[in-house]
Amino acid sequence: MNSLLQLIGDGGHALAAALYAALAIYILRGHEAKLERNLLFAAVVATSLWALHTAFSSVTEPLSGLSESLRNGLWLLFMFVMLRHGEGSTTRHPISITFIYGVLGGVLAMQTVADLLPDLSMTASFQSLVVLSLLLRMMFAIGALVLVHNLFTISAPEGRARIALVMAALVAMWTYDLNLYGIAGLSNTDASEIYALRGMGMAILALVMGVGMRGGGEWRLRLSRTVAFRSLSLVAVGLYLVVLAIVIVAIEWLAGPYARLIEVAATFSGLVAALVLLPSQRFRSLVKVLISKHFFQHRYDYRSEWMRFVDTIGAPDVDAAPIYERVVKAVADITESSSALLLLPDESGALTVECVWNWPATTVPTKAMNAADAAGLKRTGFIIDFDELRSGGGSRDVAPWMMSDSAVWALVPLIHFDRLIGAILLGRPRVDRRLDWEDFDMLRTAGRQVASYISEAQGQQALEDARRFDEFNRRFAFIIHDVKNLVSQLSLLSRNAERHADNPDFRADMILTLRDSVGKMNDLLARLSQHNKGRQDEPRAIDVCAVANAVATARARQRLVKVTGSASDAMADPQRLEQILVHLVQNAIDASAPDAPVILHLGTDGDGVTIQVIDRGTGMSADFIRRDLFKPFSSSKADGFGIGAFEARELARSMDGRIDVESRVGEGSCFTLTLPRARSNHHSTSQERAA
Repeated sequence: MNSLLQLIGDGGHALAAALYAALAIYILRGHEAKLERNLLFAAVVATSLWALHTAFSSVTEPLSGLSESLRNGLWLLFMFVMLRHGEGSTTRHPISITFIYGVLGGVLAMQTVADLLPDLSMTASFQSLVVLSLLLRMMFAIGALVLVHNLFTISAPEGRARIALVMAALVAMWTYDLNLYGIAGLSNTDASEIYALRGMGMAILALVMGVGMRGGGEWRLRLSRTVAFRSLSLVAVGLYLVVLAIVIVAIEWLAGPYARLIEVAATFSGLVAALVLLPSQRFRSLVKVLISKHFFQHRYDYRSEWMRFVDTIGAPDVDAAPIYERVVKAVADITESSSALLLLPDESGALTVECVWNWPATTVPTKAMNAADAAGLKRTGFIIDFDELRSGGGSRDVAPWMMSDSAVWALVPLIHFDRLIGAILLGRPRVDRRLDWEDFDMLRTAGRQVASYISEAQGQQALEDARRFDEFNRRFAFIIHDVKNLVSQLSLLSRNAERHADNPDFRADMILTLRDSVGKMNDLLARLSQHNKGRQDEPRAIDVCAVANAVATARARQRLVKVTGSASDAMADPQRLEQILVHLVQNAIDASAPDAPVILHLGTDGDGVTIQVIDRGTGMSADFIRRDLFKPFSSSKADGFGIGAFEARELARSMDGRIDVESRVGEGSCFTLTLPRARSNHHSTSQERAA
């Protein structure tokens, strides 16, 4: 190393030593005395001592390697304590976390042993020792970078800002070391320049750490459970690479000619183990349980559990499972139960099986719990732990088959406003364990929420049934009104039959009338059927004159009906149009004198086709038209149902039409039906006709 590089290297490390010493004093004065503060202070002091020693010696001396190992060890211990003392962790089971950091501690120990070996001669064994030392330093740098990433990612977002710059400085430090030792150990190039520039880089990192520590920051983190599960795989992969590298070096060193065979066998065994264990749901559940127990104070991440619970129940997909199956699965997923049953009360109060999820149905009786036991479950509202009952730790009234079936694990009552909506019977989870207070709290809360969902679903079903009955009653009321019109027509036919039975023309006309009435009655019965969804033909271009003439002809036996005027084709359904005209004409006939004709006048009004039903009958007042005319079941006739005008208006609206009324008491009425005009310009005309 030439004099300029020597000057840069020594000066840079000396500057770094001074800056880290100043940073240590700042930490000692400005931070609250806690274990994290003390370890941070120790790590910064060790970094200062390492930089100072490097400035006055060579990096190839053993003491330089030891001081670097001390620096790395204290920074590793600082991260470990931050992880263990962070909010969301627990000290009840330190083995798993100690193992993660212990591997790197072992690497540091091996590196220290390599630095302390007394053979300093330039022999082949010394060259191998140097390569091993460089390799161990590279391994430590890789593992340390993985752990820095883990510590940063598992911290909650509000805690990351407090450690961001310090973690960034550590990442830069160990990344520089990784590149330095990689170039020095794996290539034949001279790394003197990189050694010399490390001091200036460490000085810059001291300033970055100082900025990150301003304000006397709090070094207690809040850990994020969700990210911890995801980042653990990255930590495992990093540790696996470190261990694998150590094992390969050891095999090459110890096994000699058999090293390649041992490496292939170990790789094959690891691959087989991964293929067997990783796809196993039971293995993943076991890992999740172990992580929750050793890393976190609480078993459940309540936020994520509740979001998953709500997403499972409220699945918006049209192909989603029925609501009962979704609520059972949502509760079972909380405890990772492998099966579950939904029990709902019947008329007697006993609980019967309503939904089965992954449960062997052959082992479940029709009545899962009698009415007396269900009443006791409602009265207490307690979650039943069957393992505790089987061990004699409690007394509850439960069905004998539940006690005898070892797969039955817990019974969760579903209480909604002091009413037992049902119960969920949970099967044993994939990783068997005992229920604790967290399980009881979580299942009790979920049970109440599920009870509200089920109660709402049952209420919606009741409303749907009521809506169907309402639709049936509405349809029935319309049909009864149409039957009334048919009865009036048949009554007139029967009265005339007494006087004209011998007339051949009358008999032929009577047969046509009966056939028409039977056909209409069959149509009415079809409309009343539950399989009839009430769907009608879409409006199309029709000749309104033909429909008006047909209605006039059908009513000719009762009254003189005249069809006048002309109109273009209208967009309408012929059956609905005929039904409207029948109602309006019948009302006009009922309101008129026996010798007064009823007029159907066809015309146009802008983009609409109009059909006016005009009579010279008793007429209606403005108040009756405004308040009662189109009100269901309101009629001015003694034998009327009050349905005809209402049904006519609803039918007109269903075809984008409308009905307007003009009337004066004692002068008659005019009902105007307006329908959209068809696009065709074809016009139909009609001649004035008397029937």
